[in-house]
Amino acid sequence: MLFSWIDQSPRRVLALISAACVAMLAFGLYLQYGQGLEPCPMCIVQRYALIGVAVFTGLASGRAGLAWRVLWSLLALAAAGFGAFVAARQSWLQWYPPEVATCGRDFYGIIENYALSRAIPMIFRGSGDCTVVDWRFLGGSIANWSFIWFTLFALVLIAVLVRAAAGRRA
Repeated sequence: MLFSWIDQSPRRVLALISAACVAMLAFGLYLQYGQGLEPCPMCIVQRYALIGVAVFTGLASGRAGLAWRVLWSLLALAAAGFGAFVAARQSWLQWYPPEVATCGRDFYGIIENYALSRAIPMIFRGSGDCTVVDWRFLGGSIANWSFIWFTLFALVLIAVLVRAAAGRRA
């Protein structure tokens, strides 16, 4: 009963998630280029996760086979989980900023100048600008809202996967 809306059209649900991700990416670009807000390294990583969710759910909604839909949904779930983790970490940095806030390098400078094994911890450590809250909606920062959306996407994807598994058993 609870997941009956997924049973009726899981492909439509996946397409809706993909469209929501594209809308969120478009809004992020509007904030960057229309409002002049520069994304921090963690914001860039969240954008990549959002692109992953959009692409994987788009592919899942376009494939008729259940096995393909499950595969792409699992990859979308992984991207959503990763995005939620990064957004949660950034939210934590915004709520409890480090005592010494340095601007640090930008995302591309980190990737170009350091080995991946050193770059990834530097990105998640955050920099001074990852702690700044330039925009709020209903009291939440962009990172807070990203966490909420990534979590919502993950929960819906889990429901889609559970229903697909239940359909296989029947």
